[in-house]
Amino acid sequence: MALRSLGAKLVLAGAALSTGGVAAAIATSDDPATSLKVCTTVPLRLLRDSKTAASIIFDYEYSLWGLPEGSKERDKVKHEVHLRSARKLQELCFRNGGVYIKLGQHIGQLEYLIPQEYVQTMRESMLNRCPVSSYDQVCEVFKKELGKTPDEVFKEFDPKPIASASLAQVHVARTHDGQKVAVKVQHTHMTDTAAADQATAELIVNTLHWLFPSVDYRWLVAEIRESLPKELDFLMEAKNSVKCLENFWRMSPHIAQYVYAPKVHWSLSTSKLLTMEFMDGAHVNDVTTIRKLGMQPSEVARLVSQTFAEMMFKHGFVHCDPHAANLLVRPLPSGKTSIFGKKKPQLILLDHGLYKELDFSTRFSYASLWRALVFADPNGIKENSVKLGAGEDLYVLFAGILTMRPWNRVIDTAVDHLVINGTESDRSEIQMYASQYFPEISELLRRLPRVILLMLKTNDCLRAVNNSLLQGSSLETFMIIGKVSSEAVVEAKMMQQKNSILRWLNIWLEEMVLEARLLVMHMALWLLQVRKAVTGT
Repeated sequence: MALRSLGAKLVLAGAALSTGGVAAAIATSDDPATSLKVCTTVPLRLLRDSKTAASIIFDYEYSLWGLPEGSKERDKVKHEVHLRSARKLQELCFRNGGVYIKLGQHIGQLEYLIPQEYVQTMRESMLNRCPVSSYDQVCEVFKKELGKTPDEVFKEFDPKPIASASLAQVHVARTHDGQKVAVKVQHTHMTDTAAADQATAELIVNTLHWLFPSVDYRWLVAEIRESLPKELDFLMEAKNSVKCLENFWRMSPHIAQYVYAPKVHWSLSTSKLLTMEFMDGAHVNDVTTIRKLGMQPSEVARLVSQTFAEMMFKHGFVHCDPHAANLLVRPLPSGKTSIFGKKKPQLILLDHGLYKELDFSTRFSYASLWRALVFADPNGIKENSVKLGAGEDLYVLFAGILTMRPWNRVIDTAVDHLVINGTESDRSEIQMYASQYFPEISELLRRLPRVILLMLKTNDCLRAVNNSLLQGSSLETFMIIGKVSSEAVVEAKMMQQKNSILRWLNIWLEEMVLEARLLVMHMALWLLQVRKAVTGT
């Protein structure tokens, strides 16, 4: 009955909030025409949201009513309800479009936090089956931005997009000098729906907080308000891609040749049109194609881990949307191979619209935290979690969310204490952990700085990529994180102690100890691989 009452509340609250205040919003707005569009769109979206939420709640309540907890019958019915509810949520995301598609994409990355039925449903659709703008709408954008149609701007232009995402779609074209390019065209409705999505999200979040004061996701509205305009400016995206590569050549030259972003055709790009070098490659989760191209999935996983570790801990300028559709991999153009004759991979980063900058203090604390997590240092975990805003009461939970491991595993001194095997028991354990501490998780997300929340989203995406490549995580992945975070901490400490030779010596000795520990971990990994090869397990 409680769930049924909640469903009714959601519908009534959605209806009341969607209709109340519309006239006032139009009357007080500096742009009444835009406000009218927003205020006519918001009620429809809110009613859809409320109806979908109520439908899902009722389905769970009535389908599971009277079935004993833990019984096979209940598990079977729950699986069916999960599937139905995931499809309802998928339909809602597609009907509303825009930001809702991005939400669905994020759900598809939460491998270990929500039921697998939701993850699989969203992953199969949100990354490659987004709504498509018609060719007439594409022409409308071209005329507004460049004053010409696509056929006038390019020698060839395929009217059928090769990919469509939440904010834009991509067409293949050829310039008049014969270069093959990818043209990213913003959906024509985004300007209006973006404002409506923000207004809708704010109403939903405020309503949830009103109904349940412990559920506070108002930070999400602030993040959408800040990040969405940047993602809708394709010239900003182009500048981000250039800065990203410059950072690798300047601060991480040892892997710079292994990371690439498409070159931008600036004369054919505007805030709503982006023309880039066309890239051939396999999606980072397409293990079959990666192998056909002569590369090893494990080496691709290592490259992905090192690339983003360098961004987070050394550059402080992080690509925050690394889901599978935004990461391609191809053999290194130089033809370089590994000692086993496999082709070296090159990671191609796409969609540079969402970046976050970490200031020195945040980057230093975040690198120090990950170093402490890898080396199972409870004091370091607590100290740096507190510095990042988790507080002395929730630092254990923060460590669990970052690693997807319970606290007893986080501080286990075994070398593979953070490794997730991707088994059903692993997944069940983490989902139970998340549901048990949901109020505390909500409080933690409210406390953390928004830049750290984006790092959590990035971790979710990378974890999903690793799971696709390795069917879980690997010890080697965490060794890379431990090494790069340690290097970043040492560099930061050296910068802070420019004139103290004694302090430099202490830092150097500290680094030698950590290098020795990493060597031990490497040896342990080698022994595990030898044992696996010998025993076949």
